[in-house]
Amino acid sequence: MQRRDFLKLVGGTSLVAIAPSLIEGELRADDGTLFRAYKKVQLLDAEGNPLLASKLILEENYVFNYPHVGTSCLLIALPTPTTKNVKLKSELDEEYIWKSGVGKNSNIVAYSAICPHQLTHVNKEDTFMSYVPTGGKTMACKKDSVIVCGSHLSAYEPTKGCEVLSGPAPQPLASIVLEHHDDDTLWAVAVLGPDKFHDFFKSFKPELKEQYGGKRKAKKLVAGSAQVVKLSNFTKNIIQY
Repeated sequence: MQRRDFLKLVGGTSLVAIAPSLIEGELRADDGTLFRAYKKVQLLDAEGNPLLASKLILEENYVFNYPHVGTSCLLIALPTPTTKNVKLKSELDEEYIWKSGVGKNSNIVAYSAICPHQLTHVNKEDTFMSYVPTGGKTMACKKDSVIVCGSHLSAYEPTKGCEVLSGPAPQPLASIVLEHHDDDTLWAVAVLGPDKFHDFFKSFKPELKEQYGGKRKAKKLVAGSAQVVKLSNFTKNIIQY
């Protein structure tokens, strides 16, 4: 499949007909990146065993680093199935399609935990980025079951590709493309939607040096596997408004 044909599938009414892990490299629309495939990475649990989709706690905030050693992502088993084939737009007005969540109930999702507004992100000291579960409250919007950036109160709808519900965020969170295999394991294979990795690495050099040993080490691509832990065990302070 040629890149141009792939982009027609992504941007049109049809969907990708091949597994994302079989696509290598970067695919571009006229104004920017829509999809970038990385090496296939297996998600492991806190003990280092293969993470099983059926073992995820519903609405728990989980975190893992992908596709770079220093870029964190949120992983959530939502309480309901996700919407399918959601059309989204970047801040440059690029259109792309978020297919759905994965797992038996199509309810497992993962998103880059870097807010596209001013790069608020999950880190080891504190985080303003987290999922607000059913029954939870946030100043960002009247809805629960949302991902919120507490810095400037942008809210995202995780069942619809993290489209922006409220706040100053100019585009959805980048989606981490997951594969769910027959043995119930989960794998990260790609990033869908324009990401903010370049700006992130440029803006947080002191933090990256402190937490990952430097920008170069933080930019290194994750290979083989990535450990998934509860957000409460990854960061010292979870700050929600």
